[in-house]
Amino acid sequence: MIQYSLKCANGHRFDSWFQSASAFDKLQGAGHVTCAVCGTSEVEKALMAPRVNKKAEAESNATDLRSPDTAAEEALAKIKAHVEENSDYVGKDFASEARAMHLGDSPERSIWGEAKPEDAKALIDDGIPVAPLPFVPNRKSN
Repeated sequence: MIQYSLKCANGHRFDSWFQSASAFDKLQGAGHVTCAVCGTSEVEKALMAPRVNKKAEAESNATDLRSPDTAAEEALAKIKAHVEENSDYVGKDFASEARAMHLGDSPERSIWGEAKPEDAKALIDDGIPVAPLPFVPNRKSN
């Protein structure tokens, strides 16, 4: 695996992992490497510096990953905060709880949680409205 710092024609910068340097070249040539912010496929490698910081220097220079840097990250943070404040986290019981609410066995309310892809597909096939969220729960979400 190799990590590249990338930039798009619109000036957005982001990092991405690739299986190898040749895998990056192949994906880029096919137009499959796109900007994480605006979606353009005009993406190239940005100048990168090797990471050689000592542990103490790295800790003191570390950025706070919880604070958003871009408008897209800020929007996702707002969505996550809204979902966490206005719905119940049911964890891995999401599929069974959603089904119970649909059948009337459990009171209706806004819920969110985790489901295996096959369980989510079964809910959709049964006409139970569900949607994937663009974030993962914090460990403290219970």
